[in-house]
Amino acid sequence: MTLIKNISGFRGTIGGENSENLTPLDIVCSVSAFSKLIYENNPGLTNLKVMTGRDGRKSGEIIHYIVNSVFASMGIDVIDCGISTTPSLCWGVLNNDCVAGLMITASHNPEQYNGLKFFNSDGEFLSKIDVSKLIEYSEQKSISFSTNKDLGKVSKYDNLIDDHIDAIINLDILPLKEIQLLNLYVIADAINSGGSIAIPKLLDRLSIKYKIINEEISGSFSHNPEPLAENLKDLSKMIKKNKADLGIAVDPDVDRLVFFDENGEILGEENTQVYCSDFVLSVKKGSTVSTLSSSNSLKDLTISYDCDYYSTPVGEMNVVKKMKEVNAVVGGEGGGGIIYPDLHYGRDALVGIALFLSLLVRKGTSVSNLKENYPRYYMKKLKMSLDNSRLIDQVFEKIIDKYSYLSPNTEDGVRIDFDNGWVHMRKSNTEPIVRIFSESDSQSKADKIALEIKNEINSLI
Repeated sequence: MTLIKNISGFRGTIGGENSENLTPLDIVCSVSAFSKLIYENNPGLTNLKVMTGRDGRKSGEIIHYIVNSVFASMGIDVIDCGISTTPSLCWGVLNNDCVAGLMITASHNPEQYNGLKFFNSDGEFLSKIDVSKLIEYSEQKSISFSTNKDLGKVSKYDNLIDDHIDAIINLDILPLKEIQLLNLYVIADAINSGGSIAIPKLLDRLSIKYKIINEEISGSFSHNPEPLAENLKDLSKMIKKNKADLGIAVDPDVDRLVFFDENGEILGEENTQVYCSDFVLSVKKGSTVSTLSSSNSLKDLTISYDCDYYSTPVGEMNVVKKMKEVNAVVGGEGGGGIIYPDLHYGRDALVGIALFLSLLVRKGTSVSNLKENYPRYYMKKLKMSLDNSRLIDQVFEKIIDKYSYLSPNTEDGVRIDFDNGWVHMRKSNTEPIVRIFSESDSQSKADKIALEIKNEINSLI
């Protein structure tokens, strides 16, 4: 895969030639570029400190060693958190006086991928301006490293996940005692990564009985790590076999989250933010934020509380920016990401689990009955290979012109709202593909909308 550099970080397949994949040389150039950016953003400060972590991929340990070494070679001290979760690292950066953070992960991509997620001193994704600088610096030929007397040092921080979970447990919004009295039995798919460490710690603190599947961290994933129904069939079977009350699945860096009911039926990644937001809004009203590719369910829910809903281009950075602008009480992305700003401004599956359990307390019902209380929408998600980026832009322009009478939204690709649903087409931030999302009040309508747009794109290429 071509090495992709954008607001979501740098990501590619391991091995091959530098600049075409993710190689040791690319990592050295990327981390030294990030170090240069850190110095620019912190003029006059001494004893600069960054936090690093990784998910459970085979390549992670090697990359982590290179990352730490480059930071130290650039004169920056490193707090090495080992195998962790992205939300834990973001929370840790914010609460440990770090100037930046770097998580080694390719998120939901298969195990042959890896990547670098860069965070600022607030534990948030870099701004567009800083990302542009980072990409420019990473492609420069010369790198200036520190002299011997100015080298940074690397120290270990083994309790980051514990401290992050302590912060979740101490959130005022959680009905902690009531959660501990739920007497639930949960099956969780930890996909052989940081969730294998974090989820048991959280559930222990919440007095929830559990069984973890795919818990071994051996460098390989037991299935495609994207938390979709087709990849989670074993979890569904285990829920029914063990007569569990609830199922949980995360991705390798634990920023995406989906739930299953007691019948082994997935609630859908689009609904994670809806359920968690429902509990938050029931306690404190305020604005919510999600992306143009997210279900209308959150919009409907927010309006039902007489609050304001806002949409943004896809990307956590965009959601967080808008959340701050409108002082949102909760937000996220339809891919299973929930952001609760009272903890930190980042997608966090662990706080999402706690908020969902809080909703069960408030509703006093089973998970299968819970989902009947929400609007029924159906989505279709398609992918198309991206061979020519410029050609796709031209195709989008033609579609915008054709549907101009519907005033397409062009903030992020093209979103068109019809009387019976909507469609959103955009270039992916993490893969060389075009994503097509559609939604309607029936699966057949959603399928029809998405397929018609896909065929239209194909006819214009």
